[in-house]
Amino acid sequence: MTRLAIVTGTSSGIGRAVALRLLDHDWDVIGVARRDAAIRHARYRHLALDVGDLTALTATFERDVAPLVSDPARTRIGLVNNAAVIGRLRTVDATDAAALRTTYAVNVVAPVWLTGFVARHTPRTAALRILDVSSGAAIRPLPGLGEYAGTKAALRMMSMAAAADFQSAPLNGRMTRDAAVLSYSPGTVDTPMQVEARGQRPDDFPAQTWFQERHDTGGLHAPELPAAEIVEFLESAKALAFAERRFGE
Repeated sequence: MTRLAIVTGTSSGIGRAVALRLLDHDWDVIGVARRDAAIRHARYRHLALDVGDLTALTATFERDVAPLVSDPARTRIGLVNNAAVIGRLRTVDATDAAALRTTYAVNVVAPVWLTGFVARHTPRTAALRILDVSSGAAIRPLPGLGEYAGTKAALRMMSMAAAADFQSAPLNGRMTRDAAVLSYSPGTVDTPMQVEARGQRPDDFPAQTWFQERHDTGGLHAPELPAAEIVEFLESAKALAFAERRFGE
């Protein structure tokens, strides 16, 4: 096939739902996750990688994925930066430097590097669509969620900066001109991350009650719903260089 998508975090939740929907739409899909995605399809290739292991991530992609992305027969490349960790759910006085570094590696460094990777390797005649899974936490502070919120805010700004780079003079002629970045907030989705947040002690994680209330009042939706909107963007014929969108808007 001529369309290829790279999706991180395909072992569960939104990432898995996106990969399955893309396969139904006749895309080739490269999925990345530490655990098996339990997806068995001729057009699906799974990379068992922790995206926070930056040495392994960069080496594997430059060696194994670059030739697939840069194939001149490709007409469209998609990147879904979905993989994320919630980090330590604690107030700022309990910040741990090593844990903070790990969270930023997964949630910021890896997706930004992958954005540069597809920018370098996508054929100039192909369309490029990059979707960064954001969060309401990127713009709304909740107590005890600062580590995760900080990474999502950083990724949001990096999404804007990447789109600006794509439109800048130095990249004119060096990469496809049909490139678009979407910072997408999927809303409150029923994922393992939600389970982890609800499982904390409110004394340690003050926002636990917020997450518990969303669950108890039926405020979570299935991953397949935002997955449909994500694939719609990846298949879009025209898109703004940068846009933000929330689920259902």
